[in-house]
Formats: sequence, structure tokens, C-alpha cells
Amino acid sequence: QVQLVESGGGSVQPGGSLRLSCTASGSIGVINTMRWYRQSPGKERDLVALITSGATTNYADSVKGRFTISKNNAKNMVYLQMNSLKPEDTAVYYCNVDIYNIRSLTLDDYWGQGTQVTVSS
Repeated sequence: QVQLVESGGGSVQPGGSLRLSCTASGSIGVINTMRWYRQSPGKERDLVALITSGATTNYADSVKGRFTISKNNAKNMVYLQMNSLKPEDTAVYYCNVDIYNIRSLTLDDYWGQGTQVTVSS
């Protein structure tokens, strides 16, 4: 079994910065794509950013130029650096990782528990 634990959320004023971290632990196979999603009350969970096994990144239009996704393969970690935060960035942020299970030969999908980010003056 694989566990994902996020950290780094909190409250910040508009224009501020936060860095989210997500650590994968347990019976990890081969990590494929790593993603950050976010969900605001009453809204769907939306993709914020992703990074592939080859380190290709992609971002939602709403965060381009402000957020940066990165990873540390040796530590099984993915990060989301969030700068120039806006009130509309307020949401619960979730880490999502695809891991290839070398025993079952399946690509399994895992989610973290979420971390709250609040941007308010």
C-alpha cells in the first residue's frame, strides 16, 4: 500500500507565497505522473499542475506564471511553489500520483488527504 501525505498549507495574504509538499511512502513501485489538484467548496476538483516521469510540466491557465511544480525522485516527493497568491486560489489542495505496480503490472492511482490553502486579507 502507498500513502501520500501533503504539508505546507496555511493562511496567507494576497500576493504571498506558500510551498506545498507531498511525500509518497509505502510499497512504491515506479512513480509515473505526479499532480496537484484543488477543490473549493461547492466546486469540482480541478487539476492545477502535473509533472511527468520525464519532468515535463503542465499547468492550468489560472496558475501559469505563478505556480511551479517540481519533484525529488530520490525522496519520492512532489512540490508546488505558489507565488503571487490570490483569494481565488483558496481551496483544499490534493496530491495525486500514478504508480506502476511491478507485481500486479497495473498503474495505480493514489490521493493524499488534502491540505487547506486560504488566501485572504
